[in-house]
Formats: sequence, structure tokens, C-alpha cells
Amino acid sequence: MIANARMYAQDATTAAAWRALLEWVGRSASVAFDIVDYPPPQPLPALWARPDLGCAFMCGYPFAHAALRPTLLAAPVPSPSQYGGQPVYWTDLVVEVDAPIVDLPDAFGKRIAWTTEDSQSGWHAPRLLLAAYARRHGAPLFAETMGPLVTPRNVALAVADGRADIGPLDSYAHDLLRRHEPALAARLRVIARSPATPIPPLVGAHGMDATDAQRLREALVAVGAAPPLASVRETLLLSGFAAVAADVYDALVADARRADALGYPRIA
Repeated sequence: MIANARMYAQDATTAAAWRALLEWVGRSASVAFDIVDYPPPQPLPALWARPDLGCAFMCGYPFAHAALRPTLLAAPVPSPSQYGGQPVYWTDLVVEVDAPIVDLPDAFGKRIAWTTEDSQSGWHAPRLLLAAYARRHGAPLFAETMGPLVTPRNVALAVADGRADIGPLDSYAHDLLRRHEPALAARLRVIARSPATPIPPLVGAHGMDATDAQRLREALVAVGAAPPLASVRETLLLSGFAAVAADVYDALVADARRADALGYPRIA
């Protein structure tokens, strides 16, 4: 089997920390897997569909929408206080720090960046947030859309460099950016935030051996109290992992349908 943490391995420091964490989880669970590189722009859906998938982050919307769901293992609990010790996150809508944009209506008629259309934080959450405005003001809201940019970091760069005026950032990815790339993060300012939703979980392949899956769940839940991982948790702004029920992610599909019902099927 293979393991991968690409969704939150944003730079060399976080990539090394996730590798150390996954190696510890595999050893603790007595489940052998190779930790593979799968850098952008390689498509994440192809990774999630692999029959040898042992442990990888998966966005919650495609997980909930999948006809054959991967095996849910556990979800990360970010350590910053605003997460309240829960496996949740949200979308930060960011602009360049000195841009004359105070709120969402100020950004209308300008350029918006996005990650991929199957992303909760980079597409569906901002789409629902914008849908109410589109219903009142009419669509399109923006003069130009820029995507798919694939990763939150690419969205951050597009906004910071002035190629886009506004863009959505996964809040946990944003916190990791603040921690490990403070110069880039300092060029951004949050003007709006979506409601909190379940954070992307770690999953294994659909039909994964039940014993292996349970061992991995137990090892992941043990991450939060494991002394050898103290520095890794600190690097990753991670309290640990929590067991979560698969059906909590159904709310993401319901939210996408709400945006559809409001007449805003695409960010535009």
C-alpha cells in the first residue's frame, strides 16, 4: 500500500513532518506502506481511486460524493485555538494586504482565483458563500475567474502577486502558510470566512482490509499523545487525529445543492 499527505504538505518542512508522522503511523499499526511523492499538478482523484491506497488526505466533498467511498480512517484536529479542538476547517477569502477591498461586494467585478471544481474549500464553500450575493445582484459577480490553480498555495501566490484580486484558502493550509511562509502570508488579508465544516480526512482504499483499517485508525488517534511526535505536531499545528463518522461529510453535498438551488452552479 501507499501513503501520501500532499494536501497539507505545502513546502519542504511540512512534507518532511508529514512523512515522519506517516512512517510512525505505519510502524505503530504494523501496516506496511510506501510513502510516495505525488506533487501537483498530478490529479488527486487518481490518487484517491488507487486500490493500493493505504493512508492519504482526501477532500471531504469528493469523499461524500463518491459512488464507492474510500475507507475513512481519521480526521486531523488543528491545534490553533480557533478550531476549538475539533476536526473542522473553513475557507478564508483573501485579498492582497493593501488592496482597496474591505468586504466581498468590493471584490465584485474583479478577478477571483480557485483551486479545483471538486474542492470543498477552493470551490464549493466559496460558491455557497457567494450564491446569496449572486441571487441578489445577479451573476456573474466577477469579471474573470482564474483556475484551476490546484493548490491553496497557488491561490495565495496569485492574489499576493496581483494576478487575481481575491481567492479562497483552506483555513488549515492558511495557518500552515502563516507558520512556515510568513512573508507570503503577510501579503494576504482575510475579508470573509465560510462556516466551519468537517476537515479533509485521511482515507484508505475502498474495500481496504478491515483489520488494517482499524489498526491505522488506532495509530492515528494515538498521534496526539505520542512523545516521539511532539516536534512533528508542533511543526504541523496539529493536536492529533479524531475518529469521525463518514456521514458527517454528507453535509458538504447538501451545501453544494443549496448553492445550485440558489442559481449559482459555478463561481462566476
